[in-house]
Order: sequence, then C-alpha cells, then structure tokens
Amino acid sequence: MPYQIIVCGGLAPDPLQTLEPVTTPAGPGLKNELMLPAVFDPWAGHALYEAANLAKNVPGSVIKVVSIAPKAKLQQVMMTVAQKLPFELVPLDGPGGGFTDSASVATALADAIAAIPGLDKSQMLLFGGWESATRGAGVVMQMVGEKLGITEQFLAVDELKVDESGALIIKERVEGGRHQVSKCAAPPAVLAWATGNLPEPSNHPQTGMANMRAMMPALQKAKAAALTSTLSYASVALPAVTRQTKIVKDVPAAQIAQELADWIKQ
Repeated sequence: MPYQIIVCGGLAPDPLQTLEPVTTPAGPGLKNELMLPAVFDPWAGHALYEAANLAKNVPGSVIKVVSIAPKAKLQQVMMTVAQKLPFELVPLDGPGGGFTDSASVATALADAIAAIPGLDKSQMLLFGGWESATRGAGVVMQMVGEKLGITEQFLAVDELKVDESGALIIKERVEGGRHQVSKCAAPPAVLAWATGNLPEPSNHPQTGMANMRAMMPALQKAKAAALTSTLSYASVALPAVTRQTKIVKDVPAAQIAQELADWIKQ
C-alpha cells in the first residue's frame, strides 16, 4: 500500500553565522534576523531524507512538506532542498524564529495538514524532527499528532523498515544508549526522527526544476499563519563565558582529575 508521507519542517539560521539575541518591539528575536542566511532545519532534514527512501521503496507513495516560515526565506531555501528529491510543498507564511510557542505552531501545522485535499489518514505517516535547531522543545510532533487524532507515536526514531506483511518496524532511542524496537501494524503513525542513518541525497537539477514549477504558485498563495502566544521573556542574551586557567607541572593525572571534579561541584 502506498503511503502519504507528511513531513513537518521549518527553517533555521545557517549554523556558521553568529547569532545575537535582541529584544524587539514584537518580543525576543535575533539581530538582523531577516538578513541571516537560512537552511532547512537539520532535524527535519533527516526526516525528509528518510521519507524519500521510504517513498522510493514503496511505489506510489507521495511526500508533502508542510513548513511555517517567512515566505521569502522559504523560497530561497526550497530552491536548494527541491533538488534533493520530489515532493509537494504546503507553505505557511509566518515567523520562523525560535521564540514562537510550540502549541501555536502545532495548531497551525495540524490545521494545514487537515486541509490537504485528498488526504487519507489510513495511508498517512507524519514525519518530523524529534527536536528543532531553532526551538529544541521536542514536543511539536506529538502535539500535531494528537490534534490529528494519531495516537501511534514514536520518538527519537533512528530506523524504519517495512516487513513482508506491511507492518512498520521502528527503532527508537531509549536511555542507556540502547534502542527500543516497536512494530506498528499500519498507518497512521507519527515518527519524530533523531539522526536516522541515511546520507543527504545528491543534487538533481531536473528534480529541482520539476519541484519549483509547483512550488512557486504554492508560495504565492501561502496562507498567513498568525501564531498566537502567551509566552513572555524577561530578557534574552548570549550565555556567559567563564574561563579559569591554571598552569601546573609534574602533577599526577589523578590529582588533576580530582581538582576538576571539585571545581565542577562548586
């Protein structure tokens, strides 16, 4: 049975950039945020590449990417991502920073997914990042699943296989560096991905051009996502840097380790 794979993923500032938090009239933000180059969220990227692998192995499967971000930024990033694999974009024009409320983001995503024409929940797999490079809340995918009525949820997923009966064999991270293997008989299901184990697909310009022909009209018609939030921040600032240096000679390693342990306890 082919799958309808929905991948939720936003944008994140390029990790090579220096990020400086500031307080704006609209609340906390990043200095020169609109000027910062953006990338597709790395956590969501793992989910997208795993979705591409699954769709390739199950003929007839389709991938739709639902994303909340400033429309102009989303267009720039999608010009690169679109070359990796075929998918349909469902864009929402909204804030893309890390200071948005997870509950309002989940509501907007769930509403956009529910409104997708021809969506069949009996074939739907909801993919996304276990966490986010901008928010790191680790709760958005669960809330989206609950709002869509999907109770089969798997978090910190590293591997997905389909057995002979069509059941999903899912490997999740658990405590102690171990994995839990679960079996899900059939969709719908939510899979929030950790790192997965697939490399980033290579660029394919023909795929990119085919994707962009459908993406450009979708971006022009992107609905505004007004994310409401009751959160408030007293201040935003870079973490304080503390450095204490001590130069010693001829000191046993055990003594150095003990001094480090005592310093950390303080």
